[in-house]
Amino acid sequence: MSDKQNKLFDEFPPVSTEQWEARINADLKGADYEKKLVWKTIEGFNVRPYYRAEDLDNLSFTDVMPGEFPFVRGNKEQNNDWAIRQDIIVEQIQEANKKALFVLNKGVSSLGFICGAKKAKTRVTTGKQLSQLLKGIQFDVIGLNFICGGDAPVIAHNLYNETVVRKYDPEKIHGSLDFDPLGALTFTGNFYKDEQTDIDETIKLLTWSEKHLPDFRVLGINGYLFNNSGSTVVQELGFSLAIAADYLNRLTEKGKTVDEITPRIQFNFGTGSNYFMEIAKIRAARLLWSKIVEAHQPANKEAARMYIHSVTSDWNKTIYDPYVNMLRSTTESMSSILGGADSLTVRPFDFIYKPTTKFSGRIARNIQIILKEESYFDKIVDPAAGSYYIENLTASIADEAWKLFLITDENGGYIEAFKKGFVREEIQKTVKVRNRNIATRREILLGTNQYANPDEQVKEIIDPEISFPPEEKPGEIVTTPLKFYRGAMEFETLRLRTENYEGPQPHVFLFTYGDPVMRKARASFSSNFFACAGYKITDNNGFGTIDEGVAAVKNAQASIVVICSSDDEYETIAPEIFEKLKDQAIIVVAGAPACMDTLKEKGIKHFIHMRSNVLESLLEFHSLLGI
Repeated sequence: MSDKQNKLFDEFPPVSTEQWEARINADLKGADYEKKLVWKTIEGFNVRPYYRAEDLDNLSFTDVMPGEFPFVRGNKEQNNDWAIRQDIIVEQIQEANKKALFVLNKGVSSLGFICGAKKAKTRVTTGKQLSQLLKGIQFDVIGLNFICGGDAPVIAHNLYNETVVRKYDPEKIHGSLDFDPLGALTFTGNFYKDEQTDIDETIKLLTWSEKHLPDFRVLGINGYLFNNSGSTVVQELGFSLAIAADYLNRLTEKGKTVDEITPRIQFNFGTGSNYFMEIAKIRAARLLWSKIVEAHQPANKEAARMYIHSVTSDWNKTIYDPYVNMLRSTTESMSSILGGADSLTVRPFDFIYKPTTKFSGRIARNIQIILKEESYFDKIVDPAAGSYYIENLTASIADEAWKLFLITDENGGYIEAFKKGFVREEIQKTVKVRNRNIATRREILLGTNQYANPDEQVKEIIDPEISFPPEEKPGEIVTTPLKFYRGAMEFETLRLRTENYEGPQPHVFLFTYGDPVMRKARASFSSNFFACAGYKITDNNGFGTIDEGVAAVKNAQASIVVICSSDDEYETIAPEIFEKLKDQAIIVVAGAPACMDTLKEKGIKHFIHMRSNVLESLLEFHSLLGI
């Protein structure tokens, strides 16, 4: 550092943590530091308002280089490149092949064929079918993936035969299958066949693939399924690692070595919109996986490398205002890439309510292409390294996920813990909290529970089977497996009831009166509140007299009248408005004034305010209106 620079920094003496804390407490003026500034996450740990260099001192993983054990900084040493993957549902083989050829010419470097899941109409179980599906595709130079469940072994053998027929080098074939018997148990309540047969089949598949398709990952750990059931990042990570550890234990007991097993595994994680948390989750996953693999004493530490495929989350996607899903998917993609995912699938913005269109498929691809080709996200290895905040988030997530992993292990391992109901109970606790947060708007789903467009109609464009899938049948081994669920579904169901209502659209009239600042603020709040149910909203600039407003209400023939004014004025004006309109409409007061009890004594029952449970309130108004 030059003398000039030294002199410059001499003018700014260092500020200690104690000085920062003293300044913050002075500014708080006696307010509770913990309540005001400490974020109590749903994951079970607290996040402080700021972090400093000293907060890295006790972290053991900050001094390793990219590509080094414990691989918290990723597998890559020179860049942050990742595979751009697009998934295609196989309904008709020829059509799926046509789509695959199209997207390969549009920037995709990895294909995922969904051909064994419930939503796929066609299974690919013969060599002829696979050959037709891959017609014209040079699959030795791209990633090739099959979401095919229990069909994975037969697809693997047919893929090798197709490789031989085309005279491709088997060592150049890379990609994955999602063979995951424990994942099947989790979401259907059944194994593919039975526990022992599935484990034996897993061993055969691992052994066979090591010889015939050495760069193909055949065992999938499908953590995104937990994500799409409403789990926290800690639960997704902890239970995914528990599944992987269960496989390691069972397969090593059967004579396989950890060095033979881990290169055949791919972790498939979901990525939500909690930007920094999701970056840290991927880094924490690598850290914990290295710890688990190390316990099995591998011959080579390279066995602890974790191959991660990320998928944008289903949980937070919405039917209403669906273009917001593009923004959600963009931040989720950024989190995945910055965290060091090896490949990424971006779901099309409209996939939750109808089959993918050319436009939505294009947008999904272009999110990744822009991040790579225009934003250069592939150039810097582990760009989050050294961030005081993200490094500490990584450590916190790792600590909490490890605790959950150990509790699962104490319950007998993943299979036994799931059979006992432990896994489902833990995730259901989280879903209950998240549902409450969405209902009270502590968690925002833009366009659904906040700033909704009351004029938007979707009943003609959605496929209910896609948006609201029917309940799964109880499993034979576990009668109540996990189920997919989106956070917006209760609000969407409520609003669709409004759309399908055969009577006139419910009409909310905002009776604005008195203090101009407060009436405007409360009118805006009330408009947003009732728009979430799809009600017609009539706003007003403010009435000069109560009688003028009453006349306007009667002329509008509104179903609900919301009085929007200041707390000081409510005690006087609200009872008068109520008496004049109580036989015309449901009367609501916007706010929680000190005189609320007095107003209730005079017959006013309904109040909406910042602490309201929006969903419960709207359901109550639905009931009162007979919707």
